[in-house]
Amino acid sequence: MRIFKPRGERAGAVSAPAAPLKKRIRRSGAPKPPAPARRLWDRSNERVLDLLRSIGFLGPSVLGVTVFFIAPFLVVVWYSVIRSPINPEFVGLDNFISVLQNYSFQTAAKNTAIFSILAVPLAVVLSLGLALILECRIPCKSWFRTFFLSPMMVPVASVVLIWQVVFHRNGTLNAMLAPFGWQPVDWLNAPGWCMMVIIILFLWKNLGYNMILFMAALNNIPKELLEVADVEGASAAHKFFNIKLRYLSPTVLFVTILSIINSFKVFREIYLLTGNYPYEGLYMLQHFMNNTFAQPDYQKMSSAAVLLAIVMVALIALPLVLAYISFPIFFRTLIFWLFLGFGFSSYVSSVLLVPVFRKIEETEDA
Repeated sequence: MRIFKPRGERAGAVSAPAAPLKKRIRRSGAPKPPAPARRLWDRSNERVLDLLRSIGFLGPSVLGVTVFFIAPFLVVVWYSVIRSPINPEFVGLDNFISVLQNYSFQTAAKNTAIFSILAVPLAVVLSLGLALILECRIPCKSWFRTFFLSPMMVPVASVVLIWQVVFHRNGTLNAMLAPFGWQPVDWLNAPGWCMMVIIILFLWKNLGYNMILFMAALNNIPKELLEVADVEGASAAHKFFNIKLRYLSPTVLFVTILSIINSFKVFREIYLLTGNYPYEGLYMLQHFMNNTFAQPDYQKMSSAAVLLAIVMVALIALPLVLAYISFPIFFRTLIFWLFLGFGFSSYVSSVLLVPVFRKIEETEDA
């Protein structure tokens, strides 16, 4: 019986060479490796999907800012260069010249500038000093921290009520000074004293928050540098100006800009203390905006708002320009646009929208 043998097992038969690896993979049905064009297409699709996701997340915020902040401000700019909404004749800078020649605007601008010049440096220096004091080992440190942070938890109406009780002509402060022969003073209507009262109120409300920012920045200073300075016999002044202040410079910049913005938002407390028409020494730019809106004179108010926006942007950009060379390029650019947008939105919400809400409240009360 003849046994059949495979061809490769026959005597003298030479076996066929094995197929290449690539051919065997293709014959087995394995997927082909992606071509360079395919990989590039997949990466492009991923980038497009990431872009669409980013747009989806940012879209509501961008839409809200555009509708409620940017668009109204552009309308304000348009109103500032026309004669009136009914007669949209382009008048150029006539409205701005009229506002600059207005006595009420000059008084409000002067008072706002004096308040900011006095209150902002005091807020930065005092909060930094308190942070340095609380960093040391002193007794009752938690009590002091609570005392300076408590104004942040007190409503504005309660703060105003306390100030009215203390600084009224027949208030607590005059009663305490009467045994020493002090004549009663109407603090909120007296020249010089009225500005001091508002500055004290501003500092009392903002020192706690600024102090916490400085304390957090002080905790981030490397302890090794301070220990080396102690070993080398460096004085406290040398350590502060050459080590601590260098690391605190971003926080000083942030606190300065935040204090500038808050100084332009002090209208709420002054309005609750003195009403629409306070003593001339407390008449701020926000009073001018509010009273002009009640008339209403949209051209005057719009021109004043644009001028104030320019001043705000200049004040916010000034410390950034001065500190521009102290930060890396990316960090400088990020800080600039961040604070520029924050200052712009705060300005619009505090100056342009407050009179609108005030008018709505007065209409509802009537």
